[in-house]
Amino acid sequence: MISWTFICRVDDIPPLGARRVARASGLDVAIFRSADDQIFALLDRCPHKGGPLSQGLVFGTSVACPLHNWTIGLCTGQAAAPDEGCTPKFAVKVDNGAVFLDAAELASHATSATRPLAGPCQRSAAAA
Repeated sequence: MISWTFICRVDDIPPLGARRVARASGLDVAIFRSADDQIFALLDRCPHKGGPLSQGLVFGTSVACPLHNWTIGLCTGQAAAPDEGCTPKFAVKVDNGAVFLDAAELASHATSATRPLAGPCQRSAAAA
């Protein structure tokens, strides 16, 4: 049996926008709201270069990554062709305007995923 964790109200998520949910370990989860009030949840990380999907533009049932404009499906986390890659999705339940995520998934799903490091490359001591 699934144990659901209350996250927020649907109205707390901007239409065609997102809200981030911090976790005890792992990257944040992004909760998205479509124009017709469908709610989706993905790891807040683009499969391409790790961009924060929660800052992307939501259209239909997709989000455009703010870094390189990759289109990621909100239903599956899959990048649209010709791009390839997938970001983990999370189970969502909406009940009477309240948004819930699966507590077990929040605690354990995709907790080892990281963002790429930005900035100049570090040179090794051997190359110096």
